[in-house]
Amino acid sequence: MLSDDAYLKAAYRLRMGKRLNLAHPQTFNEKLQWLKLNDRQSVYTRMADKFAARAFVAERIGERYLIPLLGVWDDPEDIDFDTLPNKFVLKCNHNSGLGMCICKDKASLDIKQTKAALARGLRENYYLRGREWPYRDISRKIVAENFIEDANGDLNDYKLFCFNGKVAFFKIDFDRFTDHHANYYDIHGKLLPFGEVICPPVPERNLPIPDNLEKMISIAETLAQGCPFLRVDLYNVNGAVYFGEMTFFPASGMGKFTSPEWDRRMGSWIELPPNGDER
Repeated sequence: MLSDDAYLKAAYRLRMGKRLNLAHPQTFNEKLQWLKLNDRQSVYTRMADKFAARAFVAERIGERYLIPLLGVWDDPEDIDFDTLPNKFVLKCNHNSGLGMCICKDKASLDIKQTKAALARGLRENYYLRGREWPYRDISRKIVAENFIEDANGDLNDYKLFCFNGKVAFFKIDFDRFTDHHANYYDIHGKLLPFGEVICPPVPERNLPIPDNLEKMISIAETLAQGCPFLRVDLYNVNGAVYFGEMTFFPASGMGKFTSPEWDRRMGSWIELPPNGDER
């Protein structure tokens, strides 16, 4: 029942252990909270929608960067699993994770359990968790896409952080389903001296830097035009780049970094709209 403003101030104090400065935000996390409340461009809902974003991406960079679509439904009971390939991904278009199914062998899939998980995902009001308003008005659907992997049976996920339309750095997540870690790199592939507390870096881990990194940066910057901040997630499969998703508020703007200095440094890179932007 709290307003977005009141909720975010309370949640920020609880999770970050300090007062949220909305009058004069300085850090990355503070500015993300300010953007939640003041930068409300209607196109953001389309960009956050994992189904509608496909058309947005196709318009800006072309359909060749989209993971092939297998189907879209309003109700898990409408899914005809017989028509799906042996490997596929099912996900809700309006949230992050809840209900997702990564199927690598359809013969061993518990379809009843999968439908129940998707139903729970559809019921989730993701907006309420962190007042990330772009998710509030998404028309909820289930999306099925091809399962993609590289020649080694792996899938590298590159998350590019764009400040005012320019990539400043990117991170690579690894061991996500066992012991989650992530390393951060500059635009030249040099390891940066910070990370996230929740999934700390492992500097000695040798992660692949794509040969086509410049192309990935160009793609991310094209998608990020007009946004004070946007994280663009891309996959690189044997040299082929695929779009993953776009995120306006990583960790809902309440992520703790191993070096607080970087929270402030990244905050200085975000140029806030002068009086907010709602259109």
